[in-house]
Amino acid sequence: MALSLGWHIILACFGVAFPAMIFVMHWRGIRRNDAVALGLAQRWAKTSAVLFAIGAVSGTVLSFEMGLLWPGLMGTFGDVLGLPFAFEGLSFFVEAIFLGIYLYGWGRMPPRRHLLMVVPMAVAGVVGTFCVISVNAWMNAPAGFRIVDGEVVDVDPWRAMFNDLAFLQFLHMWIAAYMVVGFAAAGVYAAGMLRGRRDRHHRLGFIVPFAFATVAALVQPFVGHLLGGNLGDRQPAKLAAFELAETTESPSPLRIGGIYVDGEVKGALDIPYLGSLIAQNSFTAPVPGLDTIPVDEHPPINITHWAFQTMVGIGMLLMLGVLVFWFFRWRGRDLLEHRWFLRCVVAAGPLAVIALESGWIATEVGRQPWIVYGIMRTRDAVGDYSADLWWLLGSTAVVYTALTIGAVVVLRSMTRRWRAGEADLPSPYGPQSRMVDAPEDER
Repeated sequence: MALSLGWHIILACFGVAFPAMIFVMHWRGIRRNDAVALGLAQRWAKTSAVLFAIGAVSGTVLSFEMGLLWPGLMGTFGDVLGLPFAFEGLSFFVEAIFLGIYLYGWGRMPPRRHLLMVVPMAVAGVVGTFCVISVNAWMNAPAGFRIVDGEVVDVDPWRAMFNDLAFLQFLHMWIAAYMVVGFAAAGVYAAGMLRGRRDRHHRLGFIVPFAFATVAALVQPFVGHLLGGNLGDRQPAKLAAFELAETTESPSPLRIGGIYVDGEVKGALDIPYLGSLIAQNSFTAPVPGLDTIPVDEHPPINITHWAFQTMVGIGMLLMLGVLVFWFFRWRGRDLLEHRWFLRCVVAAGPLAVIALESGWIATEVGRQPWIVYGIMRTRDAVGDYSADLWWLLGSTAVVYTALTIGAVVVLRSMTRRWRAGEADLPSPYGPQSRMVDAPEDER
């Protein structure tokens, strides 16, 4: 499940954020009669279609894994979680339908009507993501049911879907998607500029996704801070692991780096007061220590701590990077003329992906040993497959490796043909584009 979700979540980001970037680029092309912008919108849409098709495969695998790998969870709480999963399925179909209409609408629909086809595609991507994130938020803040004599009763699926953490956790993920897609797309054009392609196509292809990534990078630390509010009350073990708090201290320091070995913290750099300030919005409020939590409720501490710090560290680095770019631009200097900056942008895409994955590791591993916090332990939710699980893991790894190779091959092929001047890439089996080109007896 970790392998499948960690792979799929990257593609899900493109389904969430890419339509908005396509809309802005297409709108610019129509409003300014800009052929370069329209060309970029069309190419991005075709790229999005490839990623969507591959994401559909990985998403289908995930849906089967929910039932196969977690019979204890779905068997007990299926009635509670059914609503968001149903809406996610409907959102997927809506997104697929309007993506198809948009792709095949070029040159066949009035410009503004064609542009509007992106809107339901974008909305469906956001709604589908909210539905999935709401399930994860529910695992962190269970709601919408009662347990009487070991049975789940009084199910309120709407309350479960719109639980206390659903909105903030979705917002955190939504902004992260714009960071991943924005920096990844900008990095593609930065790589092109490093190879000497400094035309308007590459500059415009860089600046639009980089602008989206800028807003996301500046907002994300504040949203993350809001999401972490009251974590000490909700999940004290996770907060203690985040902060590597061996004991309860007042005030608590911010520990950078370090590992937890045999009940002791080793190799950490302590910054006084900042732990209390960041975690509790106070200079003196203590961060609950691991010594206050039963040992059997400790998460894997070092993994949780390093995943959290990796996410935060990369997020702050990306925020600093965008501030530097726009500051120099305001001062009249174009950093796109400097190879060192272009290299940094190329690296920003993979770094954003690492931050995304680290955030999910921190969230999921930090909740352990609970799959439904305080109610069901992970060991009670997972199926018992013994040796068969390794066959399933191996098969999944082979499938995702093949999908990755296929995506790279297809996207690189499309890129080469675009650079060769093929503006429209025909289907190898499709009909001729214009009836006037067909023989008389076929019209």
